[in-house]
Amino acid sequence: MYDRILVPTDGSVAADRAFERALDLAETYDAEMHLVYVVDVSALAGEFDAITIVDRLEEAGEEITQRLRERAEDAGVERVVTAVVEGVPHRTLLDYADDNDADIIVMGTHGRTGLDRYLLGSVTERVVRKADVPVLTVRGDDESAE
Repeated sequence: MYDRILVPTDGSVAADRAFERALDLAETYDAEMHLVYVVDVSALAGEFDAITIVDRLEEAGEEITQRLRERAEDAGVERVVTAVVEGVPHRTLLDYADDNDADIIVMGTHGRTGLDRYLLGSVTERVVRKADVPVLTVRGDDESAE
């Protein structure tokens, strides 16, 4: 049913919970996991030292994806791909899913509500609306039900 599972991560609680769900799917279907960290370059517009910031975010992304790779391999998932990419998060994730023939995207939510959500939207919401494959969203522990 699922051969390739895309798991975006940012190191948050919600992303970690999504990883756990994706891990279960990967074990069940003997699927390949793609652990992806996106360096949000759109948030850096106008930053004085953006190159240093991007370098630090890439390092953080490498650490996060490698830690998750080890957890996946320890759980018996044999095929794990990691990637740290730059771009606008929702577009970059959708392009990655298309380019790598992902069968499902498993990602955390951040529980944004109210005016903030209306004005800004969220990466998860945009991915859900525009993805060509199913998207499983997983709430973090600190998020309350609406």
